[in-house]
Amino acid sequence: MAAYAFDWVDAFTAQPFGGNGCVVVHGAADISYEDRLALVRETSLAECAYMVGSDVADFGVRYYLADKEILMAGHPTVATVASLLDRGMVRLEGGLAEFTLEVGAGVLPIRVEDTTSGPLITMTQAAPSFGKQHEPARIAAIYGLSADDILGTPQTVSTGTPFCITVLKSRDALRRAQMDVGALEAFRAYDGSDRASLMEPFLVTLGGETEAGDTFSRLLLAPPSLPEDPFTGSATGCMAAYLWHHGLIEAPRFTAEQGHWMGRPGQAQVEVLGPREAITGVKVGGQARVLMRGELAL
Repeated sequence: MAAYAFDWVDAFTAQPFGGNGCVVVHGAADISYEDRLALVRETSLAECAYMVGSDVADFGVRYYLADKEILMAGHPTVATVASLLDRGMVRLEGGLAEFTLEVGAGVLPIRVEDTTSGPLITMTQAAPSFGKQHEPARIAAIYGLSADDILGTPQTVSTGTPFCITVLKSRDALRRAQMDVGALEAFRAYDGSDRASLMEPFLVTLGGETEAGDTFSRLLLAPPSLPEDPFTGSATGCMAAYLWHHGLIEAPRFTAEQGHWMGRPGQAQVEVLGPREAITGVKVGGQARVLMRGELAL
């Protein structure tokens, strides 16, 4: 039997039981693909992170959903860095640390800055790729909504993981959204996409759930994942690029919120880099809380 140290971390929150939970397993290079997926299902979390080492960055990690590897994920990145900090594997000097983290999609620059409420962990996501635009009615049908509930044209955007960014006109429409898995499968058949090439649509409204927020979002998921993701850092980067590129936000810096309706409030500090027509990257930062520490026996 092999033993692996792990931390259970709540990411994009400074409080326990907020944001999005992630198990970070250390020294995990020899854990099989099947066991990596099985642990995600065992925890009932959206994703788990496995530290595997790197030849091109200071640290290497891989992320897994319940059914597959995901090349880029935001809340596992924040969780991984929080675990490294908690274990003393990264130390702040003068209130600051900068290093690199290799994920499946490539190398992420990481910056950790001490604040009055704790370390702020910021990743710089890749320059966005703007893909196919989608008919509003087809996206609306996935959620029992109408095309009139959608502002503008939904579009696939990727900063490492592709999401269909869909802006809704009202908070009411966001609350009414319920995923019809059959309609999602019909859309994917029509679109010629699958979960590897396009994750579930990311639903966004302008205006936060609290006074501090500028956007509020939901990511409803299809089986075998949990029904809804509490906070989605990779999709937040894609969303930020979409909003800035299409002129839906006035400033490139803003605060994104998600998860409040699930009782798991999360928040990210976001900055889009570069002009609207030539974005060079997206910074997504948040805090995290190590909730549990333990040993995985396999």
